[in-house]
Amino acid sequence: MSKHILVISQYFYPEPFRINDICQEWVKRGHKVTVLTGIPNYPEGKFYKGYGCFKKRKENWNGIDIIRIPLISRGHSSIRLILNYYSFVWSGWFWKAFTKLKPDLIFTFEVSPMIQALIGKWFSKKRKIPNYLYVQDLWPENLEVVGGIHNKHILNHYQKMSDKIYAKCTKIFATSPSFVKAIQDRVEDKEKVIYWPQYAEDIYRPVENPNPPEVPKDDRFKIIFTGNVGYAQGLDILPKVAKEVDNVLFVIVGDGRYKEQLIKETVDMKDKFLFIDRQPAERIPELLCACDVAFLSFMDSPLFEKTIPAKLQSYMACGMPILASASGETKRIIEDANCGICCELGNVEQLVDAIRKMQSIQLSILSINSIEYYNKNFNKQKLFEFIDFELKLR
Repeated sequence: MSKHILVISQYFYPEPFRINDICQEWVKRGHKVTVLTGIPNYPEGKFYKGYGCFKKRKENWNGIDIIRIPLISRGHSSIRLILNYYSFVWSGWFWKAFTKLKPDLIFTFEVSPMIQALIGKWFSKKRKIPNYLYVQDLWPENLEVVGGIHNKHILNHYQKMSDKIYAKCTKIFATSPSFVKAIQDRVEDKEKVIYWPQYAEDIYRPVENPNPPEVPKDDRFKIIFTGNVGYAQGLDILPKVAKEVDNVLFVIVGDGRYKEQLIKETVDMKDKFLFIDRQPAERIPELLCACDVAFLSFMDSPLFEKTIPAKLQSYMACGMPILASASGETKRIIEDANCGICCELGNVEQLVDAIRKMQSIQLSILSINSIEYYNKNFNKQKLFEFIDFELKLR
C-alpha cells in the first residue's frame, strides 16, 4: 500500500547524510516522499552554490519532493550554530501553521539538533497522524560532550524538551542497543523504542584494483580515516602514535573543526600524513580500498561508548580491516566480527602495538570477516523490510 511520508531533516541532499538514501529507497518501494529541510550549508557553514533564501526553495530530486525552509547558515562560530539550529525550527513552526500538505505519517531523522524534532511533534498534533523519530544523537548528552555545554540549567532544559518529544512519538528508532536502553529509561512505554541500525549505501562495496591518484603507490602501511575531522573524533592521538611507528602513512579524508589544528600538529611528519579534502561519497570506497586498514576513534566519553558510528558500517561494507581507538558498542562489534583490533581510548602504547601487529598479519582474513559480519547484521534490504513493517508501510 502506497503511503505519503513527510520526512523532517534539517540536513538533506546535496548535504551528505544517510537520510538521502533512505528516502530514495522509499520512493523505489512505491511511496510518495516529501522532505522538509533547510538550505544546504553543511559542513562548510555557507549556502551551497545555487541555493539561498530566494533560490531553489522547492525541487524534485530522484522522485523526492524537497521543501527548503529558510535558516541562518551555520558559519564558524558557536553563536551562528545556535542561530542555525533555531532558525530552522522557527521556520518550521510557520510552515506548519500554513502548509496544506497532508501526509500519512512523519519520519524525523534526528542528528543534532534534537530541537528539529519539535516540528514533527507540532505537525503530528495538528494533522493527527503518526510521528516517528530516528535518533542518531542523544540529547542533552551530545550537547554536553560535542557542544561543550556544561551549564546544568541549560542541560536540564534540553533534557525535559527531549523527554517531551519522546513522549509524543508513536515509535522511536535508535542506532545502537545502548541508545535504545538510554531512551527507554526516559519513557513510560519501553516497547516503542526499537533498535534500527544504520546501513551503508549501495556504493560502499569492495573495489578491485583501486587506483585513486591522491594515494601514493609505495610500500608504506596505509591507515585511512574518512569523515568529519572534529574534536569529538579523538584524532589527537595520531600525531603521538606517528612518532612511534615506521613506514606508515595516515590518510585523512574529510574536513572539520579540528583539521587545521591536526595539520599544524603534524607539520614535521609530512611523510606520515596525507590530507585529502572532503570527497563525494562515491569516491570513498576507492580511497578506502587503496589503503591497508581503516581507522576510527572517539574522544573519551560515556556517550561514545553507546554510539555505533555510521562510518563503521561503511568500512565493513567495503571489506576493510578496522583499527579503532574506541570502547563500548564499537569495540563489541569489531570483536564480534573479528575484523580488526580495538584499543583503549587514548592509549598511545596500545595503538602503536596494534599497528605493528597489523603490519605483520594477513589482513585478507580480517577483510572477509568484516564484510561477512556487515552482510549478516546490516543488510539494507532486511533492514528496510523491518522498518516498513514497523511504520506500517506494508
